[in-house]
Amino acid sequence: MTNFEKKLYWELKNEEHIIQDQWIDFRRNEYKLPDGQTISPVYNYSKHSFSLVVATDKAGKYICVRQYRHGIDEITTEFPAGGIEYAKEGDVADASDSKASFLGKEPINKDNIIATEDEAFEAAKRELREETGYTSDNWTHLLTIPANATISNSNVHIYCATDCTLSASQELDATEFLNVVTLTEAELLSAINGGDFKQALHVLAYYLFKDKVRK
Repeated sequence: MTNFEKKLYWELKNEEHIIQDQWIDFRRNEYKLPDGQTISPVYNYSKHSFSLVVATDKAGKYICVRQYRHGIDEITTEFPAGGIEYAKEGDVADASDSKASFLGKEPINKDNIIATEDEAFEAAKRELREETGYTSDNWTHLLTIPANATISNSNVHIYCATDCTLSASQELDATEFLNVVTLTEAELLSAINGGDFKQALHVLAYYLFKDKVRK
């Protein structure tokens, strides 16, 4: 960090974990600002980093899912995506869970939700297969970036999978309820521009795909 950048940096003075379990670490922080003032409360959180897949079938249609999102209380259309599981030595796998969640998992913290690209890629392949039944041999990593840099350090790992084939049945978690739909590019753009495609990072993923792969 340069001296110039140090003049912008907030110094963490106190950190309180309001909720910390295997799903979220939600914190109330106090910071010292560059001019010496303190600011509190400032809320930060960490959740599972996740993988997101722009997938197309052999006809070039986009493979999407429709599911309920409680944040906006609506059913949305989006790309397949899911959290990257983390496991530490000594965790016990629950064999009844198709996504290999772990019993006795340590609480989430700022460090253990940062996944390697290998872990993220495995999650991407798993999520595409289990949510939609599609698989692919053609994968490209598009971008890894903080999902919400203002208040969280969790990352989104964005991939694309092309020439996908339907090769299996869905394998959904007990709390997952979603339908698979395939959309033409015109249908997807209509959903983005005023329709029900309302996940901002998924919109970003589409335009990355258009820029880097399908030009």
